[in-house]
Amino acid sequence: MIRRGLSATVVGLILVFLAAPIVVVMIASFSSASYLTFPPPGFGLRWYREYFGSATWIDATVLSVVVAAAVVVLSTVLGTLAALGLSKLPRALRAVATGLILSPLIVPVIVVAIGIYYAFSRFGLVGTPLGLVLAHTCLAAPFVVTSVSASLAGLDRRLEQAALSLGATPLGTFRQVTLPLIRPGVLAGALFAFITSFDELVVALFLSGSGAVTLPRRMWDDLRFAIDPTIAAVSTLTIVLTAALLVAVQMLRRRGEGLRTI
Repeated sequence: MIRRGLSATVVGLILVFLAAPIVVVMIASFSSASYLTFPPPGFGLRWYREYFGSATWIDATVLSVVVAAAVVVLSTVLGTLAALGLSKLPRALRAVATGLILSPLIVPVIVVAIGIYYAFSRFGLVGTPLGLVLAHTCLAAPFVVTSVSASLAGLDRRLEQAALSLGATPLGTFRQVTLPLIRPGVLAGALFAFITSFDELVVALFLSGSGAVTLPRRMWDDLRFAIDPTIAAVSTLTIVLTAALLVAVQMLRRRGEGLRTI
């Protein structure tokens, strides 16, 4: 009993340690003060009105959403195809190919950002939404590969063989058998891709320039030059969106586990 109580206390302290900064930011976002302070002298929605009434903030948010949506499409298609291809390779070759595909998750992001910057600068992609889409796809596709590969690992290959033996084409087998079974993994990977692109800062600092300022880049500039509670309001909205997407990912994973147990 004492050991269980001690474990619960340690876990509770760790959760408080991790959640305290987030709670402080969320409370500060409702501050009535003209500067970022905690605890707030009063509460109100002033800084949320400032955010929704600012063309600069809204333009950055819209750009981030558009870029993230494009990244979802590209990374989901490429990541799903890559996962399918990896599942067909011999084990030794699969390990090498998987390491190369997942390298953006292993290499420090600053190294990836520098490499992407020098590569894209030769083609005039720096400071353009297209450059951000392509760069974020490189970072997001490995998450899709990981998620879809996990779904494929629990797939009964006999179902595909049965469909092929009954006259279905490889494309028809994928569309009618494989895709419905791995759909939760594909959707979970797509949500991770959206989160990765929407919250990404380091690559955006190198590529956004002055013509493609994303929301994280705008938040970074605001912290450097003009700190006010608007940044807390934007952070709170971002936290809520990210949390909602993570809940959706967890639900999709549970659904995928349920499909594999049927």
